[in-house]
Amino acid sequence: MSAGALRRMPDPIRAGEYVVTLHAEEVMADEEIRLSEFERCFLTGEVLERQRDRKSTEWQYRIRDSTAEGGVAEVLAKIGVTGKVVVTTVYRVDRDRWIRN
Repeated sequence: MSAGALRRMPDPIRAGEYVVTLHAEEVMADEEIRLSEFERCFLTGEVLERQRDRKSTEWQYRIRDSTAEGGVAEVLAKIGVTGKVVVTTVYRVDRDRWIRN
């Protein structure tokens, strides 16, 4: 995905024109992440890296932002074959989780 594609991602997010995978929905439910939190990641977050999706080999982006509660959330998303933003996962970044593993 080009840098231009990355710049276009917020427009469909603002319009609510995106696809959330089943996996992303399950993680959002488990970690109690609201739609507004993941949308905020797109609109105000920092792109940490561009990486290849292991299954499709498409480029996806890892985006991080703070949450309203003072935590941190990350989103992995790509532009799908239909041109829509596809959210592949969303999760909270818990520093204690990473330190213990």
